[in-house]
Amino acid sequence: MSHQGGRPTGHEDDWWGQLYDDKTEDAGPTTAPDTLDDRYESAAGTVNGDAEPQDTGVPAPREGDEDPSPPSLRPGEPESSPPLRAVVPQGGTGGRSGTPPARARETHPPAPTPADPAPPPTETPPTPQPIRTATRLDLPTLPPPPVTYLGSGPPTYEPEPTALPPANPDELDDLVADTVLDGAHYGSCTLRAASVRGDSARFRGEPRRDSLLTARFGTGDHALVLVAMATGARATPGAHRAAAEACHWIGRAVGRSHARLAEDIRAARRGDLKSGLHRLTDRSLGKLRASAVEQGIDPEEYSATLRCLLLPADTDCRTRVFFGVGAGGLFRLRDGEWQDIEPRVTDATGEPVVGFGSLPAETPEGDRLTMDLGIPTPPSPYEPAPEPPREPFRFRASVARPGDTLLMCSGGLAEPLRGEPELGAYLTGRWSGPTAPGLAAFLADTQVRVKGYADDRTAAAVWEA
Repeated sequence: MSHQGGRPTGHEDDWWGQLYDDKTEDAGPTTAPDTLDDRYESAAGTVNGDAEPQDTGVPAPREGDEDPSPPSLRPGEPESSPPLRAVVPQGGTGGRSGTPPARARETHPPAPTPADPAPPPTETPPTPQPIRTATRLDLPTLPPPPVTYLGSGPPTYEPEPTALPPANPDELDDLVADTVLDGAHYGSCTLRAASVRGDSARFRGEPRRDSLLTARFGTGDHALVLVAMATGARATPGAHRAAAEACHWIGRAVGRSHARLAEDIRAARRGDLKSGLHRLTDRSLGKLRASAVEQGIDPEEYSATLRCLLLPADTDCRTRVFFGVGAGGLFRLRDGEWQDIEPRVTDATGEPVVGFGSLPAETPEGDRLTMDLGIPTPPSPYEPAPEPPREPFRFRASVARPGDTLLMCSGGLAEPLRGEPELGAYLTGRWSGPTAPGLAAFLADTQVRVKGYADDRTAAAVWEA
């Protein structure tokens, strides 16, 4: 073959003559499709030696033509390297962007289907628990909503303070607040204490006759917490001062002896505690009577009831000690029920009476004694007048259990608790929870009024963790 446009020189190639010989008729346009995909399939079939020949519509080479295949793929010659395979695009689905689905399945046989995995081991279903009736421990109990009064009807007086007590500009320290609220947490117990002026005193503008003292003596596990409350005599002008002074004297006495008292409580020396606290109480009330004499006041008018509670700060000690003189209440809420644990006075006081401490009706010889007609004997001018009988000393040391609530209160709250069962049931629902109420909630609970009870209220409650 010569350059384009040139005349052939020399002898002419045989294949050129066969292709461009004038005697050879023109084959004309082929009927087979001749697109880019068809040519790609033809090339892929040629490269893959193991594929079956496909009819692509291209005429086979004539006899005598040279084999157009590469030398390494000519028949009869060994392969010097493994045959090349076409890389089929993975994203193609046919057309001009990749191998048609049919060809892709031929060039890439499907992967073998994995064997079915072994079934998981079967678990034995749990045995159903027997159905039982729900108890109080299973169902959550909510405290009842707060109320303002209980009983047959609303109390006579207004629920809020009306009049303030009169004040002396030269004795402003003598003023007493309407309400006192305090609280603490030591060891395994939580303390809440409150003192509130009664409805009657709020209406009449009288000072609160109850006094409250909360104090801690010592530090760490050797500390001792004292709660003291006192109530002055009714209808006396200095009743609030007498109550405050009684709390002051007993607080001073306990504070000076707190180390010995805390040791006796931890060692459970009940006898030593009772005698020691009795002595401290007598001294404190004796100083109160002496103060009345100094002021020129009748000691019977300048007097007060006194009730105290000792709480050790040691977590391992759950002994709670109560002592005092006078009316009031000591209650314990355990397992949803109130228990009145006020110490009973067993010592006989006063003159002998028939049937208890009196002389026998007759002598062993049968002589009957002269009957006492009960005519009072006039006092002798040569003998001092006998002192009126004093209130007996009360003492109780008890071991608390987890979940207990101990309540010490003055007569203003003890009387409605004993006289109105609805109040006890209400406080049971409010104070039976696992945690102690907050200061505001405790104050609201102690202020629930009952018709017919309008005195001052002072209460101290201890919740055991």
